[in-house]
Amino acid sequence: MNKFMKKWGLALKVLVIVSILLIIKGIINFYNLDVATASPLITALVGGVIFTIAIIFTGTLTDYKESEKIPGELAASLKALYKDSGIIHVNDEKIAADLRSHIIGLLHVINSNFRKNSWELEDLNSAMDAIDGDINRLVEKGTPPQFIVKLRTELINIDKISNRIKTIAETTFIPAAYGIAELAVVAVLLVLLFVKTEPFYEGLALIGATSSLLIGLIMLIKDMDNPFEVGKNSYADVDLSLLWNLEDILKNK
Repeated sequence: MNKFMKKWGLALKVLVIVSILLIIKGIINFYNLDVATASPLITALVGGVIFTIAIIFTGTLTDYKESEKIPGELAASLKALYKDSGIIHVNDEKIAADLRSHIIGLLHVINSNFRKNSWELEDLNSAMDAIDGDINRLVEKGTPPQFIVKLRTELINIDKISNRIKTIAETTFIPAAYGIAELAVVAVLLVLLFVKTEPFYEGLALIGATSSLLIGLIMLIKDMDNPFEVGKNSYADVDLSLLWNLEDILKNK
């Protein structure tokens, strides 16, 4: 996805939806079906809906900010594992070679999961078990404990991060809150469509601005709820290029 669509793609989708709503509003006005009158209750309703959406947005944003750190932390741990495997000297060089190969294999599994938009812990666990087996072999060869502790620490960190990714990718932030917010937005839009506004074009502009804000926020929150979607029409994904580049670098060594 190019930079223009990354920035403005969601806004363009919102504009299409809002344009349809404004056309419907024009039809309602033409046939004099806008029988509701503007009142402070409508203002209160719109304010309450925005407040509800803001609560959901705040919770989703917390997970999103955490997700932005994940690719860098994963890349750092995998790179540290790979570099540490190069300074461990044992009589059997095959162990170190297998360890490096399995680290690259783990990185490949991680990147494959991201590309498939499916976080398969079984595949990740198998790849990490292979590295764990190499570490056990290093212990049998008398590798100094500090190196073993370092390798296991990085492996445990990768395991924690992978579990967190699965939770973020597959868990929706308070589904009931989403349902309430979506129902409230629909209610507000229906009310605005049938409210009589004078002058008409001024009311049309206000309805367009309000509906753009509400619909845009709902769509943004839904997009942010899974920030690891790759290759889909999403506009709020974290940058995974560090992991792509690291795999290319390690494979070329």
